[in-house]
Amino acid sequence: MSVAQTLPLIVATPLSGAAVLVGAGRRLPRYAAEMLGCLFAAGAATLALGASAATPSSTARPVEWLGGWRPHGGASVGIVLVGDRIGLGLAALVSLLALAALAYAWRYFDEPPRRHAGSFPALVLLFQAGMCGFSLTGDLFNAFVFFELMGVVAYALTGYRVEEARAVQGALVFALVNSLGAYTTLLGIGLLYARTGELGLAQIGSALDAHPGGPDALVIASFVLVVTGLLVKAAAVPFHFWLADAHAVAPTPVCMLLSGVMVELGLYGTARVYWTVFAGPGGIPEPAAHRALLALGVLTAVLGAVMCWQQRHLKRLLAYSTIAHTGMFLVGLATLTPEGLGGVALYVLAHAGVKAALFACAGILLDRFGSVDELQLYGKGRELRWAGVLFGVGGLALAGLPPFGTALGKAVIEEAAGGWATALCVLVSAATGGAVLRAGARVFLGLGPVPESAAPESRPADDVAAEETTGKEEEPETRGGRLSRIPDSMLLVPTALLAGALAVGLDPALRTGVGRAADAFTDHAGYLTAVLYGRAAEPAPTPPPHWTMAGVLWGLLATALATALALLAVRRTERREPTRWAVPLRRLHSGHVGDYVAWFLAGITLLAALIV
Repeated sequence: MSVAQTLPLIVATPLSGAAVLVGAGRRLPRYAAEMLGCLFAAGAATLALGASAATPSSTARPVEWLGGWRPHGGASVGIVLVGDRIGLGLAALVSLLALAALAYAWRYFDEPPRRHAGSFPALVLLFQAGMCGFSLTGDLFNAFVFFELMGVVAYALTGYRVEEARAVQGALVFALVNSLGAYTTLLGIGLLYARTGELGLAQIGSALDAHPGGPDALVIASFVLVVTGLLVKAAAVPFHFWLADAHAVAPTPVCMLLSGVMVELGLYGTARVYWTVFAGPGGIPEPAAHRALLALGVLTAVLGAVMCWQQRHLKRLLAYSTIAHTGMFLVGLATLTPEGLGGVALYVLAHAGVKAALFACAGILLDRFGSVDELQLYGKGRELRWAGVLFGVGGLALAGLPPFGTALGKAVIEEAAGGWATALCVLVSAATGGAVLRAGARVFLGLGPVPESAAPESRPADDVAAEETTGKEEEPETRGGRLSRIPDSMLLVPTALLAGALAVGLDPALRTGVGRAADAFTDHAGYLTAVLYGRAAEPAPTPPPHWTMAGVLWGLLATALATALALLAVRRTERREPTRWAVPLRRLHSGHVGDYVAWFLAGITLLAALIV
């Protein structure tokens, strides 16, 4: 079987697994349903990794036209899957993280009697199928279909504990804001179809290239609308409001997938659409695209870092750190160069492992103590030594400690974007990593004065300021309530994830492959030639991502700053009220859907203004 013929199987395998579990789940014992879920997820991961390894070169693009509807003379009505290294690598990452989430959730939920044992694994497999399909499709409308399949399943997974009102509310906010993004994307696709009569990415790009006079209002509007929906999924400011609300209520294994890969797929879609459709002479000029991505990236990174530092709810803290790192990824994409994209690709690979591991540790605290409040958990984590080690290592990796892949990706982005980006990346990494280390120092080491919230006679929750979300007195997610002993699977999964993030920074072959894959991904003409005419084109090679002395030193500085910030913070006495200057920012994140819709409309206006 050729690599191209493998591409449909990567999507079909988890879909088939979901169908099996839905059909037979009521008749299967729980362990059998969970085992099948892991096997199907692992099968898709094996196919994706095998296809990536069997691809002749990092710049090759295996193409599979479904149903044999191949193009003739550059024209086609068929649906195409394209297996370049970036897309295959993302599909492999999605599948491995889905497997990790299922392994972490082994015998996890206390299922209601009427819900069959295979419901959660089936939903995760559907989620995996949607993400894999989006990573590999070469058709814009089918990308929308896969993205919406992924979105609908994500809403269901976020509100999986439907018996809790907060879970339902968080899922509804998630669904409403992301549905608005879907409508704008579909409208943008309609405008492109009206202009070109095509839905394939390569076909649309070729049609726009045939009119090299520059973009008109319709092309600009279509770009803004399509990218808006993708940036909503990526949680870029000001489309980000749903993310923390969803993470606060979603089950821990779901948070691992949302922050680990779903958000990054929005960035991948933005990059894919730009370079295949709008990077030609009839698309969006580079200065305009650079300006828009850079402005949104800086805004997202700064606001995410500030909000991350202000949190005491551990899941919300980690969610805002995801927003901050989304901003750094956008800064890397804004360079519009293979070097910047290569840095983002490495950063995404390592960040997925680190962030999923940190959420896994937060889940352990929730299921052991019934809380994810940093202050209420003061010192309680001393008994969870290995979880504390993992949480601390994850915080250091998030801060950019070499030789983790997060440090390498950050260093490459800094070099590609220029001097000012170094300061931004160092400060954002220090703030987000420092927030994690601060929480770890309080929870697992008991450093600093005992917070008033941790005392038995602490004030009731009603006395806490309205802007504060604490995470106190949460319901454990595990079967049978609070855990008296942490299962080995819940510790092995984050250990493996952090080991993978470390391997990203140490493997020279991976760095070389990512560099060549980034060259191919940013080659607009080469993509069109490969998909429409079946001819391989080798792009001009650029230096692959690599460690530099400056990158190592900046990574060490960010780590030192994060550690210093954490130690300074834990020495301070707990404040009864949120920091005064941060109150307006907290009030913007009100949880009211109407406010979020208003910011959504403001975001479309801002993006259009930056492009024009």
